[in-house]
Amino acid sequence: MLRTLALILAGGESPALSVLTAERSEAAVPFAGKYRIIDFTLSNCVNSSIYNVGVLTQYRPRSLHEHIGVGKPWDLDRRIGGVRVLHPYLTSEGGHWQKGNADALRANLDIIADQNAEAILVLAGDHVYKMDYRPMLHFHEERDADVTLAVHSVSPHEAHRYGIVSVDADGTVTQFEEKPRRARSSLASMGIYVFRKNFLIEVLAGGAEQNIGRDLMPKLVQQTTVASYHFQGYWADVGTVQAYYEANMALLVETPALDLYDPEWVIHTKSEERPAAEIGDGARVDGNLLCDGCRIYGTATRSIIAPGVVIAEGAVVRDSILLSGTVVEAGAVIDRCIIDKEAVIGADAVVGDGEDNTPNQQSPDLLNTGLTLVGRSAQIPSNTRIGRNVIIRPRVTPVAFAGQSVVPSGKTIGR
Repeated sequence: MLRTLALILAGGESPALSVLTAERSEAAVPFAGKYRIIDFTLSNCVNSSIYNVGVLTQYRPRSLHEHIGVGKPWDLDRRIGGVRVLHPYLTSEGGHWQKGNADALRANLDIIADQNAEAILVLAGDHVYKMDYRPMLHFHEERDADVTLAVHSVSPHEAHRYGIVSVDADGTVTQFEEKPRRARSSLASMGIYVFRKNFLIEVLAGGAEQNIGRDLMPKLVQQTTVASYHFQGYWADVGTVQAYYEANMALLVETPALDLYDPEWVIHTKSEERPAAEIGDGARVDGNLLCDGCRIYGTATRSIIAPGVVIAEGAVVRDSILLSGTVVEAGAVIDRCIIDKEAVIGADAVVGDGEDNTPNQQSPDLLNTGLTLVGRSAQIPSNTRIGRNVIIRPRVTPVAFAGQSVVPSGKTIGR
């Protein structure tokens, strides 16, 4: 296999995830209860025998930095190679915030040049998938291409979310359109690129492109041979609230497309030391994904229950995602919600109430399917009724509700 340096792009803001990225980058957003989204890319690297990894960060990096640490959960705490977190910094010549993922790569050209690598594997840190990168690297080497990008078939209705790729009979890319209104193809770029090292250095050093998909790839398609590698396994871009919710809920079906129990392809993560899950005598638990340390004394159905969640006696949780440390007090009801870490839902409160599906007034394109979001460490007062498509911002206290016991659908609480 080609000597490879993997660079994971994990500095994005991702406002389409609303409160989930208010205090963390998208790559650090929890997924499937105990994991973070970046765990899938990091695990793909080590499972593909790639142990030289850089993680490029920028937006709200603290949570991501703490999670990665020195890379021990992924066997990346190595003297040679291993994982390094690459954050923007000032120099005597100035320096600036990176303006896009291509600009982020350009800011690290010195590190790329110093690596004893033949190929630079550029990866998105915000996608959920299991992929062995070695066949793609072998394909890139066989084609002797300057650039190879991975593509995946998507629904025509979702094409506007992706970079859409057109290819000829032998798989050479003939056109790359970033998020087109009308797609000419159903092949989407997965945000996975293999560059010949010297070619990447030459292209970035001599250009000013800010974004790989929007600026760089359309230019390279016209200038050189860009090969496509068609990946047919599971892959999900969870960059919107709805996509994130659906990808989590899909884990609850009898045979999920994403197998998290495959001993041949383990998804590694930083795990906290917690006791086993506790199910109370009077609890009703049906069709959930339960994590270590959760305690359920009420009812939980068809939900993702993260580590340390407490559901008190008489409380009901349905079709929801509860992240670590959330407390649902006695008699509360949660229906079709995403509740971020360490939130407290007061006794007898109802979150996700009624049939009114008015879109969120501040973000109608973001929240219009009936989901309600509660931000990290928010406190919902007892006996409050909160409708659909509501956003409760992080760290909101009962004072923010100004004494109102009913929050209608489509409203936003907090600044």
